[in-house]
Amino acid sequence: MAIVLTSSAFNEGETIPKKYTCDGEDLSPPLSWSGVPGDTKSLALIVDDPDAPGGTFVHWVQFDISPDVQGFQEGMKGAGVEGINDFRRRGYSGPCPPRGSDHHYFFKLYALDEKLNLAAGASKREVERAMQGHILAQGQLTGKYRR
Repeated sequence: MAIVLTSSAFNEGETIPKKYTCDGEDLSPPLSWSGVPGDTKSLALIVDDPDAPGGTFVHWVQFDISPDVQGFQEGMKGAGVEGINDFRRRGYSGPCPPRGSDHHYFFKLYALDEKLNLAAGASKREVERAMQGHILAQGQLTGKYRR
């Protein structure tokens, strides 16, 4: 089953507006979703950039989000538990690629059959490990950014 993940700030495959990057206000973009299965116990969101020079770079890890939540407003904080990103901060840190290269940012939402109950500050790797065998559905939205 697929979750439909969208943003009112950019469409699939389009450029993420500067406002949501390190060159702007660095706010998390508005997101909305539908298609979450009825038996979902929690949601998890991971945003990463596989085009980073040193390998996939993580921009946002959020988990144990209530299945009743149907989206995030711009700059949303406090929905679920914040993991740590590769900037070594909790919460969202927007696109900030090296100058002159196109990067793709994958916003991935997972519906899970349980809460993960990990500590705040958990890494993407820890969240992905805990999600194994518990994913009911997932959706993805891809944006790009170039400096």
